[in-house]
Amino acid sequence: MMRSDTELESDFYKDKIILVTGGAGSIGSQLVRRLLDLEPNAVRVLDNNETGLFDLGKDLQSDKIRLFIGDMRDDNRLKRALEGVDIVFHAAALKHVPLCEHNPFDAVKTNVLGTQNLMDAALDKEVDKVILISTDKAVNPSNVMGATKLLAERLTISANYYRGNRKTAFSCVRFGNVLNSRGSVIPLFKKQIEEGDEVTLTDPEMTRFVMSIPKAVDLILKVGEIAQGGEIFILKMPVIKISDLAEVMVKKLAPLSGRDPTHMRIKTTGIRSGEKLYEKLMTSEESRNAYEDGSMLVIVPQDPELRRETTQLQYLTFRKTEMKGYSSNDVEPLTKSEISSLLEELNLEHSPDE
Repeated sequence: MMRSDTELESDFYKDKIILVTGGAGSIGSQLVRRLLDLEPNAVRVLDNNETGLFDLGKDLQSDKIRLFIGDMRDDNRLKRALEGVDIVFHAAALKHVPLCEHNPFDAVKTNVLGTQNLMDAALDKEVDKVILISTDKAVNPSNVMGATKLLAERLTISANYYRGNRKTAFSCVRFGNVLNSRGSVIPLFKKQIEEGDEVTLTDPEMTRFVMSIPKAVDLILKVGEIAQGGEIFILKMPVIKISDLAEVMVKKLAPLSGRDPTHMRIKTTGIRSGEKLYEKLMTSEESRNAYEDGSMLVIVPQDPELRRETTQLQYLTFRKTEMKGYSSNDVEPLTKSEISSLLEELNLEHSPDE
């Protein structure tokens, strides 16, 4: 029976060979660091960021890390990288909404075709588990990035139909915004506060689900342990109003740069192409097949056969959710005091991992 917390079995990753795609990124690199503490046989890191890989290897100085330069679009490279691998965490993706909006062909090549390449290679190499790192933008997508991540989720879940007698299990974990990750709003606000007298905000009413990088990594590792195939895992997480975040950051950080917080202006620029006012982590349709405990939601497969397997074997400690969806518009946002406490947990004197 599965435990209902996010504590790991101490020896689950011991002696395993693990591949992290996009492992030079904010979440990927922290995942690699945590995995190295769990006594694996080896952690392979696949990324097309040569400098990021070099810096990660130099920083970690571990004889268990293997650095692979490669791209999700190259199926032959993926097959080589997956030789002998037990578990794959698929974090590689194009993730910036405006860039994907203006470069949709490339977003499809990486986020969709690259994911299919990985699923095919994982089946051929009979990997034990593949965990896709997804996003709330995949829920009822209104932009190219979200649409490609929705397709990546569907490809991952549907890959379970292709496995036949193979053992590979394919599952997803779906996040909100990861605080202080590369390209996220906190580093942007921080830079604007340090360099000028103006912070730009797209819409004062915008809300987002948020989680810290450590909590994101905790969920990923827990999912790697408990996934059986076909599920989407969602951590229950707080909601912040972006305008409140901007005000709290100005108050906290402006004095550190010798600036008067009362002279800092918060300018509304308007919602960007493809951007939403609020995000969803689960639709009302998905909630029909969702179970929950105190820390997470699990959307089990709609297919009756796969759903019967997962609910019988794995989720006996969970209860059927009473939620009719999960939207940042329907959750009471954190107060400014709570946001301030949340920011204190982050080391904002340093940039997020590259």
